[in-house]
Amino acid sequence: MNRQPDSGRIVNRFQQLKQENRGGLVTFVTAGDPDGETSLAILQGLPDAGADVIELGMPFTDPMADGPAIQAAGQRALKAGQTMNKTLAMVREFRAGDDRTPVILMGYYNPIYHYGVDAFLKDALAAGADGLIIVDLPPEEDEELCLPALAAGMNFIRLATPTTDEARLPAVLSNTNGFVYYISITGITGTRSADLADLEQAVARLRRHTDLPIAIGFGIKTPEQAGAIARTADAAVVGSALVSHIADGLDADGRATAGLVDDVLAFVRELADGVRRAAEKADA
Repeated sequence: MNRQPDSGRIVNRFQQLKQENRGGLVTFVTAGDPDGETSLAILQGLPDAGADVIELGMPFTDPMADGPAIQAAGQRALKAGQTMNKTLAMVREFRAGDDRTPVILMGYYNPIYHYGVDAFLKDALAAGADGLIIVDLPPEEDEELCLPALAAGMNFIRLATPTTDEARLPAVLSNTNGFVYYISITGITGTRSADLADLEQAVARLRRHTDLPIAIGFGIKTPEQAGAIARTADAAVVGSALVSHIADGLDADGRATAGLVDDVLAFVRELADGVRRAAEKADA
């Protein structure tokens, strides 16, 4: 049985997408990459560029589920001085100009544990965060963060994978709300792409167990791939490809070049166009 989200930004956004008869674009960026000022400018520009939901990575020194691109982004952010306090401050500043786009904080439990669970949930909600994706907390550890988050009014989005079988799936979905994030491949982020036919079967299987929206991520690199995924599921998640565009905009010393923000947001527009074109073809 799923705990349903309240009438907040996440459920409102997926209801809006359903009314528009299209899938959504979920974009991932790492907070503080490559520096605080540039990262905030990218974050603030994402909604106008076409991002429907934003995942904001919380940098961590041991990102075991992430591939090279996102690992490097986290290292750049930490080297530039990014902290949890600065990440929450970014959300607050973003929220001052945008009260509609959902922001999901994504990362690992260790920084939250050291911050203090109760203090983190209080501060994250006050900043304007809508949900959490914590990749290293399985359902057996729900008392650590998931249940306190739900009690506080924070959405908790769970990950399902190709290896999540019928016996495991009910446990994965039991305390999930907001949406379900389906990881399309086994392994780390940004390494390869899944077969579309396999994804269609996976989404059909998930829909037999939940009526929550389903977002698919890992391995989506082009507008065409994003569009195909958005036709199959409720949203496509793009992370490593976007983070790689940030890396491509750095100079030899690792500093942001003048055109980095514009180039990254232009890529997001291309992805958003791909998602919207896919909806138009589905209607034709």
